[in-house]
Amino acid sequence: MRFSIYQASRQGGRRYNQDRIAYSYSRDALLMVIADGMGGHLHGEIAAQLTVKILAEAFQRHTRPKLRDPTSFLYGAIQRAHDSINDYARKENLAEAPHTTCVACVIQDDTAWWAHVGDSRLYLFSDNGLVSRTHDHSTVQQLCDEGLITEEEMKNHAERNKVYNCLGGYLVPEIELSRPIPLTERDNILICTDGLWSQLTTEQIATTLKQFPLARAIEFLMDHAELRAGRHGDNLSAIGVTWESHQVNDGQAVSTVAMPVNTFTTKMDVFVPSAADLAEDEVERVIAEIQNTIKKFSDDNR
Repeated sequence: MRFSIYQASRQGGRRYNQDRIAYSYSRDALLMVIADGMGGHLHGEIAAQLTVKILAEAFQRHTRPKLRDPTSFLYGAIQRAHDSINDYARKENLAEAPHTTCVACVIQDDTAWWAHVGDSRLYLFSDNGLVSRTHDHSTVQQLCDEGLITEEEMKNHAERNKVYNCLGGYLVPEIELSRPIPLTERDNILICTDGLWSQLTTEQIATTLKQFPLARAIEFLMDHAELRAGRHGDNLSAIGVTWESHQVNDGQAVSTVAMPVNTFTTKMDVFVPSAADLAEDEVERVIAEIQNTIKKFSDDNR
């Protein structure tokens, strides 16, 4: 496989970053996953972190060196993340389970499969523009589908933050699965949270990804979205991939041809509140709780 990949996440105007992002690839398959934690400080972060970690670890268990059935993998791994979030809530005696959105995409055999829950999005662009986009599981998307508001009005509607489908909680998530989509050279996939897409048009995203190298394009989109959102803007995160990239000067270019079978490269960031936002003892407590929770569930799920 040959591709360029880049991921970034920013706190925006929020006090904490509850977004989580990760990618992992073997010689013959690539996984990208993004989660936007909901439900308040700390627990929303853990819901999102559990989701990306469980999917990345499942990918590494089942990829030899590619997945037998990407659709079944995505459905099963996302359902397992939902169950693990609820297990965490029970063990910690929380009054309510934390929630998170999720988008996950697998690429292998020059084909993409994806699944999503909530209002984080995946866009697929070719040289001719938008090929496909996930359909938000949100109140404003329903209003738009019914013709009551426009897509532009979705961005500033009073109920724009209401999501009716997510991971975590008593309701079984409706995991929406794509059909397999063949990829061609220079196709771009962007996975992002609503902190990014809500501030940009589809045309702005498509044009930026087409005109600039991947890392520069994503940072430009993040700058633009953060500026438009202002000091009260949401967390914003994105993972982008340009398929079969041959850009000589692209520092994000990857070739897996020489990778040994059953080896993986993974990038997963853990975000914690800064000392400027919390007292020193609370920073330490937050870090310890996140790390212990992730380690516990990692050990339990082996």
